[in-house]
Amino acid sequence: MTGILRTTEKNLMVFSGRAHPELSEEVAEILGISLVPTEAYEFANGEIYIRFEESVRGCDAFVLQSHTAPINEWIMEQLIMVDALKRASAKRITVVMPFWGYSRQDKKHRGREPISARLMADLLKTAGADRIITVDLHADQLQGFFNGPVDHLMALPILTDYIKSKYGEQPLAIVSPDAGRIKVAERWSARLGGAPLAFIHKTRRTDRPNETVANRVVGEVAGRICVLTDDMIDTGGTIVQAAEALVAEGAAGVVIAATHAILSDPAVDRLKNSSAVEIVVTNTLPVGPEKQFDKLTLLSIAPMVARAIREVFEDGSVTSMFDGHA
Repeated sequence: MTGILRTTEKNLMVFSGRAHPELSEEVAEILGISLVPTEAYEFANGEIYIRFEESVRGCDAFVLQSHTAPINEWIMEQLIMVDALKRASAKRITVVMPFWGYSRQDKKHRGREPISARLMADLLKTAGADRIITVDLHADQLQGFFNGPVDHLMALPILTDYIKSKYGEQPLAIVSPDAGRIKVAERWSARLGGAPLAFIHKTRRTDRPNETVANRVVGEVAGRICVLTDDMIDTGGTIVQAAEALVAEGAAGVVIAATHAILSDPAVDRLKNSSAVEIVVTNTLPVGPEKQFDKLTLLSIAPMVARAIREVFEDGSVTSMFDGHA
């Protein structure tokens, strides 16, 4: 009887959608591999076609896609990529989405509203995803929406290391844009030597998207460099209002720091003309030349994402990456 030789060697393969190829290429370079060649185009009616140009049978697949505008198109492309991998017998499929599209729709504010963040998780699972890697979720409960492991990476060490290196010699205050994100501000404070905390009391209109009113500053900020932190900047209205309120309270300067630079119009103009001395963001989403300006600093999450992929591939611990940083 002739024996059959079976290989048990694991095969790491990284696939990139077309939303943010620069990030995918940087991640692959750090991992020391090449992105899998992929044929992708649209039919005349807008339907997306995907085909991988190498065999993926038995591989450990990581599918990178940033959910940026036009967000529905790129989400659909990622779903189709996952489906193609599942039907081509990939052994395990991990969706890497640095920004979780629809994450702000994580609960019902009023009757007859959807919970679209949960729908996103269900779509990915149905397509064939086994695992999710994401960065700085809008709300921690999103991890429970997906029926499988969710690795929640934090940009906190990247952002705080930069702030410490540039502003660490000056008196700082960590400012949350609202009372609901005080716990995140506490983590920032712990990383920055116990800097005092403050927050902006504001009201949000449930009937109008992207609209809030910054009412007053709660906490001592006078004479300090205020680090105004948030998970995302979309149209910039809320964060710019908060910066102006801090300046009015006597802040020595305001630095805005956020993970996800959505920067929908008119965010760039608002930030350019704001009182903030610097806006620090990461490249979870693409920030094209048309959105870049003098006060904007862009930090890369590629090393963190690459390490997380390596830990998952080698059955290591993603949590260990952030021990002591939470």
